[in-house]
Amino acid sequence: MGSFSLMHWVIVLLVVMLLFGGGRISGLMGDVAKGIKSFKKGMEDDDDVAAKPATRIEGHRVPEQDAPTATEDKTKA
Repeated sequence: MGSFSLMHWVIVLLVVMLLFGGGRISGLMGDVAKGIKSFKKGMEDDDDVAAKPATRIEGHRVPEQDAPTATEDKTKA
């Protein structure tokens, strides 16, 4: 019990090749490679953003003429 012999792995590989075919497996591996490259590119972009200092975002105040008055608030309730 424990590990399989080389012959077991060869049989498993043959069964997988018969089920999925060689083209489908190579296409799947290409998609995995594209995903890894995209992930690495995203990580590099995050590092670039983290290196730049953050800008301060100030809150937006409502101008006095647009703010509701106390009498308008009471009539709506």
